[in-house]
Amino acid sequence: MRITRFVTTHDQGSRFEDLELAWPDSRTDAFGHVLALSRSFAADCLLASLPANLDQDWHNAPDRQLVAVLSGRLEVETTDGACRQWGPGGLFFADDTTGRGHRTRVLEGPARLLFVRLAEDFDVTELTRA
Repeated sequence: MRITRFVTTHDQGSRFEDLELAWPDSRTDAFGHVLALSRSFAADCLLASLPANLDQDWHNAPDRQLVAVLSGRLEVETTDGACRQWGPGGLFFADDTTGRGHRTRVLEGPARLLFVRLAEDFDVTELTRA
């Protein structure tokens, strides 16, 4: 599974990068299905509802966080002018806690999101290792 991460660049701007998540663990359920699993990690979670037509100017992610879109559609723009959109089921990693940050717009809303806030020392490469 591929997810987008946005990060602070050396010039304090932001850019997107793509990460391929790995599923190094598995478990068989009571029905004989093999479930592929990522590595486990500690996190603090919260749900948010962003209003329709929200248009946030440049800002940083308040925490390093995985964001899952539950409903609605939003767009994120980085300082290099790139824009990406996510709808229900979309997942991205907001990791630009310094610098100029990114812009966020709700295109179809309200947008309901699950924020999985990660520790400062979280190593994202743990989710990409098989």
